[in-house]
Amino acid sequence: MDYASRRRGQGGLFEGLYRVIMRRNSVYVTFVIAGAFLGERAVDYGVHRLWEYNNVGKRYEDIPVLGQRQSEE
Repeated sequence: MDYASRRRGQGGLFEGLYRVIMRRNSVYVTFVIAGAFLGERAVDYGVHRLWEYNNVGKRYEDIPVLGQRQSEE
């Protein structure tokens, strides 16, 4: 049995991805746009959490009486 006939029956990961995602242009473009959007959201969330972790105690939200006047009694 030669290599080409063995490959045709199995189908690998890349062949499966090609059949599902990249065969039609509309599906491929939708996949790319959705991937870019979700990737941007994930990076934004990660950077925001890292920024908050590194700046605990230095942020505006961490100062309890900022902007409040003391009452005169």
